Amino acid sequence: MRFDSPGFRRDALIRLGIIYLEMIGLGAAFAVCLAGPAAADAVPFACSILPGEEIASIQMTNSLASDASCIVSCRFSTIKYDNNPQITCAKAVPAGKEVEMCRLTSGGDKFVKLVEGNADCLGLSGRNEKGPG
Repeated sequence: MRFDSPGFRRDALIRLGIIYLEMIGLGAAFAVCLAGPAAADAVPFACSILPGEEIASIQMTNSLASDASCIVSCRFSTIKYDNNPQITCAKAVPAGKEVEMCRLTSGGDKFVKLVEGNADCLGLSGRNEKGPG
């Protein structure tokens, strides 16, 4: 293909357009990083193995002064080598309330111990407290 052919110019313009779009995307990503993510607050939580050792329960308390969207993850070890099931639960939790977020079954292998866990809540702002109507 020759440099002065219409096909070459079209391909060059397409490549320049793609580079331009990539630069815009990088700029937007950089701007988001500068603005910072929405701050989530760490909250009290418990990942418990229930009697029988085949079911785990995840409980957490929304310690914020307002209703919040909360997420909890817990990973457990089992009696089977390299079997570490993880449960992740997310839902809205009323202010100051302790709730059971969810339960996880072991799939037949008994749970041994909690390997790791974390929980965060992000306050729900702008909600109409009176409800609809």
